[in-house]
Amino acid sequence: MSTFPWTAWAVNLGVTAAAVAVLMTGAYALGVRRGRHDGVDVVWGLGFVWVALVTAVTATLTDPSGDAWRRVLVVVLVAVWGGRLGLHIARRNHGKPEDRRYVELARRGDIGRRVYLTQGVIMWVVSLPVQLAQYGPAGTWGLVVSVAGVLVWAVGFTFEAVGDAQLARFTADPGNRGQVMDRGLWRYTRHPNYFGDACVWWGLGILALHHPAGLIGLVGVAVITVNLVKGTGAALLERDIAGRRPGYADYVRRTSGFLPLPPRTPEPR
Repeated sequence: MSTFPWTAWAVNLGVTAAAVAVLMTGAYALGVRRGRHDGVDVVWGLGFVWVALVTAVTATLTDPSGDAWRRVLVVVLVAVWGGRLGLHIARRNHGKPEDRRYVELARRGDIGRRVYLTQGVIMWVVSLPVQLAQYGPAGTWGLVVSVAGVLVWAVGFTFEAVGDAQLARFTADPGNRGQVMDRGLWRYTRHPNYFGDACVWWGLGILALHHPAGLIGLVGVAVITVNLVKGTGAALLERDIAGRRPGYADYVRRTSGFLPLPPRTPEPR
């Protein structure tokens, strides 16, 4: 197996850290100017596209052993995912009041550290497989993991995109106001979008396993998965809506929390 270009990759880590710092500083300045900070949610997906592009340029300049086709593949996968996510969130937030959590943090003067700095650090850590996948030659094993990674990514992207679209149509119908979304993919998992998001990152993590160094990228995959399941993803959302949505407790009892599974049959009363 070929030697991994550790020095070139170490340089890349520094370059991408600086790139993320510049991005989040600019996002913070824009949020202050706008007087609202929910734009950082849009920056989240687009930030990974930025990291992928910066890595592609840096890797091209510092690692001649790497494969151009893998760099293009990684950038395209991240751009499709991040671009769709950013556009979806921008449309979802348009014309709506700002998230009350951001309003409170801004009022306390703590939003820079609690939101922008935190998200920037997490973004950089989660992006490790995106950075690793663009360094070193693929070889035969690299072709295998590339196919596997793309397939897992495609499953995740489908779940995330379709789940978001189904929920958007459901909430747009005034007749569904106050009801629980339990149709389509939401019949099999309470969070098809978050499950899809996790699969996207596992796919990118697999892509980076063309060399044992890619195992480092699984740290980023683990961070985003835990965050989606236990952090600011599914767990936080459910705590927010459980007490104010009639019928949600029944939905929880019959529907898988994360992994898509057949709905459970309600127990007879």
